[in-house]
Amino acid sequence: MSAESKKYFVHPTAVVDDNVEIGEGTKIWHFSHIQSGARIGKKCTLGQNVNVATNVPIGNFVKIQNNVSVYEGVILEDYVFCGPSMVFTNIEVPRSKYPQVGAEFYIETRVKEGASLGANSTIVCGHSIGRFAFIGAGAVVTKDIPDFALVVGNPARIVGWMSEAGTRLAFDKDGFAYCERSKKRYKLESGRVKEVE
Repeated sequence: MSAESKKYFVHPTAVVDDNVEIGEGTKIWHFSHIQSGARIGKKCTLGQNVNVATNVPIGNFVKIQNNVSVYEGVILEDYVFCGPSMVFTNIEVPRSKYPQVGAEFYIETRVKEGASLGANSTIVCGHSIGRFAFIGAGAVVTKDIPDFALVVGNPARIVGWMSEAGTRLAFDKDGFAYCERSKKRYKLESGRVKEVE
């Protein structure tokens, strides 16, 4: 495909291997590397020094800030935000002397629609990050995170709840909250939040 016919942007210093899918309107910036088999959706932004490993699927409208490596076994759904220098892992017990190379060793980590992963946070493999969850800067995630949860610390713990638009939710005595920005209503019940009509 000629440079003129491409419907996405790749900075001249970036490396895109063969057999890669890149959606329309996506931008890949300085010194990034997209490895063979990766699939990147439309209108994504990958900042400086981002590595997307072999066979990684990335949804639409995803933003990955500088210095992030998305390893094989990680799945990013639509509208995920990865803050600067946040970290994914994909092997539970890494040992240089006993290498574990190949997809059969990688443990899946799924980041669901609209979740935000703060700068310098670490996501230990084998866990899922719920829809529109918000992982605070520097947090270390060691278990599944529910939808809309706000988590901080090491290990990460729930300290509140966020709307789809990223507004911290304040629940009334009946367990309901409303977000002006998203124009959506939420219900806190049994330690979980869901959208309600």
